Amino acid sequence: MQSVTRISPEEAKKLMDDEGYTYVDVRTEAEYAAGHPARAHNVPVMVAGGRGMEPNADFMNVMSAVYPKDAKIVVGCKSGNRSMRAAQMLLEGGFTSVVEQRAGWDGSRNAFGAVTEQGWSAKGLPTETETPGGSYADLKRRTAAG
Repeated sequence: MQSVTRISPEEAKKLMDDEGYTYVDVRTEAEYAAGHPARAHNVPVMVAGGRGMEPNADFMNVMSAVYPKDAKIVVGCKSGNRSMRAAQMLLEGGFTSVVEQRAGWDGSRNAFGAVTEQGWSAKGLPTETETPGGSYADLKRRTAAG
């Protein structure tokens, strides 16, 4: 099992700016629409199901159809839990250049709910509510066309 490299929000932005990494936000479509890192794409790793949140059965299919296995990808979520799962899945699925942004959008929290590391939004890094071509619906359409 490959270990996932975990990086800070600032390191994630630097990789995006300097090395051409794509930020893949694995939160839900609603979370993504409410605000996300600028230029981020959305491929949820969990979706609402009959019994609450459940794994998105299309996650690996969409990722594999949209991104080549050597794509440079930063994976992020709300606090770092879903993104760790997604990064591990991608590495196990043959992706070779995946890092995980450990503090997510809201920040990492301890067992008592206190923020232990600020996330992307609290750091004042660039955010937006719409990324042209980056929504899950847009990316899924690309898989159907490809």
